[in-house]
Amino acid sequence: MRSFLKQVCFVLGAAIVTSGTAFAAHPLITDDTGTQGKGKFQIEINAEYGSDTETPLFVKSEGTGGAVESVFSAGLLDNLDLVLAVPYEWSRSKENGVVVSDDDGIGDVNLEIKWRFFEKSGFSLAFKPALSFPAGDEDKGLGTGKVGYGATLVATQEFDPFALHLNLGYSHTRFKLEEDRHANRSDIWHASLAGTAEVMDGLQVVTNLGLETNPDKTSDTPPAFALAGAIYQLTDYLDLDLGVKVGLTKPETDVSLLAGMAVRF
Repeated sequence: MRSFLKQVCFVLGAAIVTSGTAFAAHPLITDDTGTQGKGKFQIEINAEYGSDTETPLFVKSEGTGGAVESVFSAGLLDNLDLVLAVPYEWSRSKENGVVVSDDDGIGDVNLEIKWRFFEKSGFSLAFKPALSFPAGDEDKGLGTGKVGYGATLVATQEFDPFALHLNLGYSHTRFKLEEDRHANRSDIWHASLAGTAEVMDGLQVVTNLGLETNPDKTSDTPPAFALAGAIYQLTDYLDLDLGVKVGLTKPETDVSLLAGMAVRF
């Protein structure tokens, strides 16, 4: 039951130390190489709500979960950002229609640095080391109880009005609870590809595909997803976005709805 709750909850994206997922241009999971610029800042408020259903051993398990994540980005240099993300997460589970779990709280806090180290002819590369700090309650499945770490290589190719983004990431999760150590893999690999297209002034449509190592030791099937959405630049300082993510394999959450806003200053 614990693994099911963790799958449904938004920790599938936010509490894993950079699978390359936490700080992309929402609603994308895949990040790009863009940075804020020296002395510039951005605040994002992103929300996700997902639902999942399983029927093992004739018991219908239904789970819903989500998060509201606050992300603060600061441009230390033109090509170097410091990014801090704090998620508030919740999950609710039923067995044959009876509520068996209903938890919420702060999740693990993530800190990363994005360094764009190469640019030429519309192609760029960035490197993102990251740390995850144990702010979430591991007994509720909202955190791991220990510091984790990871890194992601990001590639972007721009050919106006289109762009492609590729992420290859690794994270190492350390678990405080013995039951979590026995049930979950510590080493997670992630790969994802995203595309964007500016269809009119200020409006981008986005698509995203990705998969990663299944954290559940009892399964070798990787969680895989497909996502479609849009980002609208309302002003030079404000973006709004919407997206829908669907699971392509059983371990991934069936359907998730995403919405967010980004303010730059």
